[in-house]
Amino acid sequence: MAAALQAMSLAVVGAQFPNTDGSDRRFETLLCPPGEAIELRPEPTNKHDPLAIAVYSARGVQIGYLSAERCGRIGQLMRLGHEVQAIFQGMSQDGTWVRVAFDGEAPELPSSSPVASRDPDHGEFVEDRFYPDEEWPDF
Repeated sequence: MAAALQAMSLAVVGAQFPNTDGSDRRFETLLCPPGEAIELRPEPTNKHDPLAIAVYSARGVQIGYLSAERCGRIGQLMRLGHEVQAIFQGMSQDGTWVRVAFDGEAPELPSSSPVASRDPDHGEFVEDRFYPDEEWPDF
């Protein structure tokens, strides 16, 4: 029996680009509370990357794309029939994060506390909202 796939946090990129319908990705991201359901939509006809996976808010507005490093594997799991559920995890200085779970598991926000680190430019402590995951095997 295969091991269960572990939930993971994924980066969302491309918030600086406009949506074709005129909606603003950054503004929509600000409307997303942590834990809100989001939708992942593969875009096999995307002219820049046929493995691209778009990320949409609960209101159906695109907020960006999963990072290219994760699209191949997540898309493969989706094509193989694995159920993928996702929630909005949050924002940090470095971008936006979503949490995904697989095969009927409900994604949950990580329980670990954010890590505070010193901002090298200003010398003040800032909260880092990235929650590292355990090693996730490639297949």
